Amino acid sequence: MEAYCVKCRTKREIQDPKEVSFAGKGGQQRAAMQGICPVCGTKLFRILGKK
Repeated sequence: MEAYCVKCRTKREIQDPKEVSFAGKGGQQRAAMQGICPVCGTKLFRILGKK
């Protein structure tokens, strides 16, 4: 899965991806993928669509 790296300013493949959840609007739980940029080591975060 790809996510936008703010430091590299390009889309990168997520290294060590794991699915996390967070509170969205209205108190609903939203799903997201979190991992590390393989080039610069910055944390990547991508919000997934509703299921």
